[in-house]
Amino acid sequence: MPLLKKERRALLVLEDGSVFEGNAFAGSGETMGEVVFNTGMTGYQEVITDPSYKGQIVTMTYPLVGNYGINDEDMESAGIHLEGFIVREYQSNPSNWRMKQNLKSFLENYGKIGIEGIDTRALTRRLRLSGAMKGIISTESKDIESMLAKVRAYPGLIGRDLVREVTCSSPYVWKEGAHYTEKLPSRKTAKKLRVAVLDCGVKYNILRLLKKNGCEVLVLPATTKADEILKLRPDGVLLSNGPGDPAALPYIVDTVRNVIGKIPVFGICLGHQMIGQAIGGYTEKLKFGHHGINQPVKNVDTGRVEITSQNHGFVVVPESVDKKAKKNYHNLNDHTSEGLQMPQAFSVQYHPEAAPGPHDTEYLFEKFVQMMKKEKRKTT
Repeated sequence: MPLLKKERRALLVLEDGSVFEGNAFAGSGETMGEVVFNTGMTGYQEVITDPSYKGQIVTMTYPLVGNYGINDEDMESAGIHLEGFIVREYQSNPSNWRMKQNLKSFLENYGKIGIEGIDTRALTRRLRLSGAMKGIISTESKDIESMLAKVRAYPGLIGRDLVREVTCSSPYVWKEGAHYTEKLPSRKTAKKLRVAVLDCGVKYNILRLLKKNGCEVLVLPATTKADEILKLRPDGVLLSNGPGDPAALPYIVDTVRNVIGKIPVFGICLGHQMIGQAIGGYTEKLKFGHHGINQPVKNVDTGRVEITSQNHGFVVVPESVDKKAKKNYHNLNDHTSEGLQMPQAFSVQYHPEAAPGPHDTEYLFEKFVQMMKKEKRKTT
């Protein structure tokens, strides 16, 4: 016999004054963030453990969430980074052979609020028409005017450095999991390419795929300077995904500027935006961002259309990097720039590691490996 849900009323108030009423299926209290929607039909565990969602409240457009619970294998970081989670209907009795716990307990373990019963179609439509907005969720207050005042005073994402809140505190070596070591190895393994990953909020599947491609993976805090990276004698540098406004990260841009041209560099999502700024470009905020697993991107070099996993609210303005890099990918939905190519560096705005999402662009990790091997042959 299914367990009855214990309902606790919750309010979502957007900065434009819109009010949505639902029930809290996990957690209690009050939380604020930028409200965005994710169009993925599956992969909610990977979404809520993606550090790129720091500072955001995520709405899933697929109506039924929680039906396969939470497992150990699909973690994309060590915890939950989003500020709140909104679904149409929460499934309180999940079933899956890998399941270790349900979504409710997982959210509550990290002190996060999950609400259901919201009309997510109406909410998504409002965000599409008006753009991503600041929002507040409360299980405690019914005073809409007070909640509205709080959310309007909330700083939002523009100008905020959220990377410092999700990056690792000290360097570590990635093995089969997030395996931390007190001291990075000074010697390189002759058989393996050494990759230094600048952790701006890196997803585990990026690290898994680097290791799968035969790399030794050193993960470094986002505050690591260029000279410190180069002292490790890496064969390449990967600039990871991450949250917040890319224009608020001049210290990372400076690091990237001093690494490009010296060794191969691969940028993913926020890493792409760092490269764009490092070569003299600039970024702008999208109306409601790309958050989902079915974004069509055209590879200009091959003419092929690849289906990609995406999670970003900012983009590199293509005109700002004219004559500085080749723009070799573009989004077929809104024609935003999705990739840059230079002699010793390349980047993509989407997530080739997926998790969740299709594997169409996983070949980019092999491209990075081949670039590192080519540069290594030049120096030996």
